[in-house]
Amino acid sequence: MTVKILWYLQSADGPVPWEEHGVWRNDLPRLRATAEVIDRVGLYGALLPTGPHEPLALAAALTPLTRRMRFLVALYPGLLSPAKLVDIALAIDNFSEGRLLFNVVNGHDSWLPEYGMFLPHDERYSYSAEYWEAFSRRWTSSKEPYEGKHIRLAGRTFDIPLTFFPDAVQSRIPLWGAGASEAGVEHAARTVDFYLSFADLPDRLGARFRKVAAIAATHGRTLGYGTRLQVVVRDTEEEAWAHARWLLEQTSYDKAVELVAYKLGPGWLDKEVETDDPRVRRCVDALRAGRLPEVEDLVVHPNIWLGPSTFGFDFFGPGAGTWLVGTPAQVAERIQEYAAHGAESFILSGWPLASEALRFGRDVLPLLDTDHEFEIPPFQPDGYDELLAHFPPPRGPESLPAVAAHGSGPR
Repeated sequence: MTVKILWYLQSADGPVPWEEHGVWRNDLPRLRATAEVIDRVGLYGALLPTGPHEPLALAAALTPLTRRMRFLVALYPGLLSPAKLVDIALAIDNFSEGRLLFNVVNGHDSWLPEYGMFLPHDERYSYSAEYWEAFSRRWTSSKEPYEGKHIRLAGRTFDIPLTFFPDAVQSRIPLWGAGASEAGVEHAARTVDFYLSFADLPDRLGARFRKVAAIAATHGRTLGYGTRLQVVVRDTEEEAWAHARWLLEQTSYDKAVELVAYKLGPGWLDKEVETDDPRVRRCVDALRAGRLPEVEDLVVHPNIWLGPSTFGFDFFGPGAGTWLVGTPAQVAERIQEYAAHGAESFILSGWPLASEALRFGRDVLPLLDTDHEFEIPPFQPDGYDELLAHFPPPRGPESLPAVAAHGSGPR
């Protein structure tokens, strides 16, 4: 099966971006350099998450510097009128020659009220479905009004002489989005074109995709499917696992407990963690004893590692922070295993973002059967030093002894 490989592009970067000593700020020159690396090595695009750099503004800033990559812009419905979003999207779509994608995000109860969104969780999905329907209708027919439960748009009458709207390159902006709850899955089945899920074991992820596909079929729809992973790619397996060990050692105990709380909630150390998995029990016992788990107790499948990350520390099971660790051939093989279970698109990240995108594009991308809708050029090594010079010198475990590896991970 062919695959699409996207990267990640955000303000927080660095070799260990979940720790103060391992994170740096990506200013505009660094964001531009990262985008140029992603574009030049032939990755399909990058996810621009919500955050300090408003992703629509960031996409507009990076479009002139790139030729091929798509910008998957994360958006919370309701923070911007769908009619105004059409105006902005038309400009970016036109200027980028059709390289704009949207990542539909439902948002968080805790901070959406700061932006004026007070709808409860499940009702936001209902609102979102209406929002994107209104957006799609305005995209194809700007003069038609829209009347819904939450959204009302008058037909466009803007008719100042000698004013020209940008021409749409894409007949519609493809929508990518997730949803794990019952309401979220139903929303995705009705609304998005690509369903995204946090990582899991390949067969379990495939089962989730099939469940969503069956619901989408009841609405007469067929979706694409994708997942989110982090990667450590090195020339040898020993080097890859040495870097994974280094990432774990760079994580403080307090930060590890905090990262676990992303999923288990605050105060989880004082609560009973129900599990029949001896691997998970060893991880819990280690943290309760005031130390980090062993590297090998975070390996759950060949080359799949549940180490700490900026997205959490999901040692109890694959999730937002799951890693692929191995040689280029091993990482490519694991991506192909996921693809065999239905994953067509992969949003990846290695840290730091630019240097690891370069490594992945050079070493792994040629091993994959990609469908990037453009011809990936042969890797050209020249010119990257100038781009990477925007970032601090690389840090890593080069001074550490090699980690012995066997089979699926270190022993």
